[in-house]
Amino acid sequence: MSSTCSGCGPGYKTPLDAMKGPREEIVYLPCIYRNTDIQKPDYLATVDINPQSPNFCKVIHRLPMPNLKDELHHSGWNACSSCYDDPSKRRNRLILPSLISSRVYVVDVGTDPRAPRLHKIVEPTDLFWKCDLANPHTSHCLGSGQIMISAMGDPSGNGKGGFVLLDGETFEVIGNWEQPGEAAPFGYDFWYQPRHNVMISTEWGAPKALGNGFNPADVKAGHYGQRLHVWDWTTHKRIQTLDLGEEGAIPLEIRFLHDPAAAEGFVGCALQSTVYRFYKTPKGDWAAEKVIKVPSKKVEGWALPEMPGLITDILISLDDRFLYFSNWLHGDIRQYDVTDRRNPRMVGQVFLGGSILKDGAVKVLEDKELDSQPTPRIIKGKRVQGGPQMLQLSLDGKRLYVTTSLYSAWDKQFYPDLVKEGSVMMQIDVDTVKGGLKLNENFLVDFGAEPEGPALAHELRYPGGDCTSDIWL
Repeated sequence: MSSTCSGCGPGYKTPLDAMKGPREEIVYLPCIYRNTDIQKPDYLATVDINPQSPNFCKVIHRLPMPNLKDELHHSGWNACSSCYDDPSKRRNRLILPSLISSRVYVVDVGTDPRAPRLHKIVEPTDLFWKCDLANPHTSHCLGSGQIMISAMGDPSGNGKGGFVLLDGETFEVIGNWEQPGEAAPFGYDFWYQPRHNVMISTEWGAPKALGNGFNPADVKAGHYGQRLHVWDWTTHKRIQTLDLGEEGAIPLEIRFLHDPAAAEGFVGCALQSTVYRFYKTPKGDWAAEKVIKVPSKKVEGWALPEMPGLITDILISLDDRFLYFSNWLHGDIRQYDVTDRRNPRMVGQVFLGGSILKDGAVKVLEDKELDSQPTPRIIKGKRVQGGPQMLQLSLDGKRLYVTTSLYSAWDKQFYPDLVKEGSVMMQIDVDTVKGGLKLNENFLVDFGAEPEGPALAHELRYPGGDCTSDIWL
């Protein structure tokens, strides 16, 4: 599932070349049992998504981890399009950091892509002792061949935004990417753009504050972040901090535009459901401006009098034309035309579950967007529990895949029925001409029907790379 040419490394030469890549046939998803009643390890599921296959929409392989309660979360690659010019590199190892246990699993997906096998375990003590870091989150491969993983905390559960470097061949911990004393107060996601000698990282919160659920008092107490951190890509020093203020609280997924010459991108801020555009100024430093705001809804029958959308995942199509994000609490996915970078225009929306359904316990008292509460979403007889969360777009931009689990402790708190019944994976058909989103009623992967019991499936990865894993240099 990568481009074919002699002497090429993994991935594609450009983002537009990637759009011409083959259709996705299988997808890898981490499935979580932490915070459920099932005492089984998390596992990596391989799902067949080829409509011509007899196993379409079925889990065709499960690779259980050797430990309990890891909280698998996101995944990355040993090599991606950033190594395109290195013919010695192969995209054949999936990096699986564990958000709570702080283990990092390295999975061999090259020997048999349809039956991954465990290759190596990086133990938590390696992160603790060599880096003074814990709670690894985002993994990106670097053009150097190394692997860089963002961390959210120190070994005691306090916030600490540093970065772990792994050797791309042995997967041993090399040490910290950042210079001593440069770690940010909190960590979460990151994206780099070498042509501008920059990396920007985001903040979730202190692991011990968010580890077992969300308490709004922790926001007031300063245990959650609201800043972007700008790093010098060459010196590994933090050179600027952008405080987004209350409206930018909990900035999660960050995406530069895919064009490697671009000096701007977008970040989704969960708590007040805003999207900020960050950009390089004429002076050469960096700034951010709010470009999207999803209004909260006044409600009764919920934990708070106002319910935010809770933007939890965003992504950008490979041609940098469309931005997508999920509102995990309101229950919708939105598509924006971002060709005018400062003025995104909503062109598609679809509701897939959420907390404001017509037949639910929550009554909406005031809504600046909707005339009525959405109806429940039932696909092939299965009611969708939870709300839309992790997103993945096909290379050609025509199919958007979505899962419904955010993080097991928050799933349990906000959507207890999701934990009982398991998450689902859905597919949205995308109109890439005028914009528009439509649920594919014939597609459903039901993780409530798993052999060991209902599981919480999270992030999605294609074997050949995708618009959230690959970075072009």
